[in-house]
Amino acid sequence: MVSLEKNILPIIESVSGSLTHLEKKIASYFLSGDLGDDDLSAKAVAERLYVSVPSLTRFAKKCGFKGYRQFIYEFQESSQTNKNVSRNLTKNVLSDYGELLSKTFSLIDEEQFLRVGQMLNTAQRVYIYGQGSSGLVAQEMEFRFMRLGMVCKAITDAHMIRMNAVMVNQDCLVIGISMSGQTKIIVNAISNAKKAGARTVLITSNNSENLREQCDELVLVAMKKLLAQGNNISPQFPVLVVIDIFYAYYVDLDRDTRNQIFTTTLSALAQEEDDKGQEKEKT
Repeated sequence: MVSLEKNILPIIESVSGSLTHLEKKIASYFLSGDLGDDDLSAKAVAERLYVSVPSLTRFAKKCGFKGYRQFIYEFQESSQTNKNVSRNLTKNVLSDYGELLSKTFSLIDEEQFLRVGQMLNTAQRVYIYGQGSSGLVAQEMEFRFMRLGMVCKAITDAHMIRMNAVMVNQDCLVIGISMSGQTKIIVNAISNAKKAGARTVLITSNNSENLREQCDELVLVAMKKLLAQGNNISPQFPVLVVIDIFYAYYVDLDRDTRNQIFTTTLSALAQEEDDKGQEKEKT
């Protein structure tokens, strides 16, 4: 089982939106990770950051502590000691996530992610096939990449997958998601798409030679016993991690343009919500 360290840094990050300018300066100092042997007494930190001791107190209280003394005690403890959570239910869930992240780290092939990023970048249309929990991931991928201006579609119905697979061509990228690698409708559709000239990616935990022959890129994801049944944690989690890495590589290929499209998309969605609100007021 992985060690579960209770760290104060996520607590600081979680309140960043409610901090004043001075408090954000204090937060940045503690989040920097480069404190060395600094004297962390209230007086020393206040002088170092050119803030007042009361500002440190207010910052500590916003982080959920009674005062700076309690905050700095917990900060030093979390920096020096692994404090495991005590309840088994909490420990088991977090341990499963930690194990899957560790396995994902071991499976990562950065050169492969570069290739997939280029596929996403050059495809005129992207189709994502998935069923069940994999279908939910396909829909999440569609939603995220559409906000960057990509022409993409998640297809989760078996009948529609069969229809779509015979209509793809060399301008398309087809991504199939099957944790087991045994979902015949997904594997067959990926194989047919490849034969039709489309670029193909299969996301799976099944590293078999047969599956590798069915696609251009077989992207491995971490697996855990009973994960597919959602025993403790969401079965989509390992695939979502991989999708996030795809997203990062895709954005990096044209960061300025895609960030601009993302911002424009969010503005359009916000305007839609405003319009709906105004319509409700009229009625």
